[in-house]
Amino acid sequence: MEFIDGLGLVAGICTSSAVIPQLVTTIKKKKASEVSMTMFIVLLTGNALWVYYGFDKKDIPIISTNLFTICLNIAMLFLKFKYKDNK
Repeated sequence: MEFIDGLGLVAGICTSSAVIPQLVTTIKKKKASEVSMTMFIVLLTGNALWVYYGFDKKDIPIISTNLFTICLNIAMLFLKFKYKDNK
């Protein structure tokens, strides 16, 4: 792995993991009324487009980190629906 690929992977992990504190808070409080569903749908769309771009460029860091982010965003949307009635 070249240095720039490693750098891209680290950057992607940092960006992708930014949603983890929100996931943890939502799970602990069992409350998601303050979470914007629109934001996560927009993020999912953007991440899916990045994955497509990554496949086109054969860029593993872009593909892997954005697939990881898609999983986190789907988890957050799941929690949004699960805790939608909790206030």
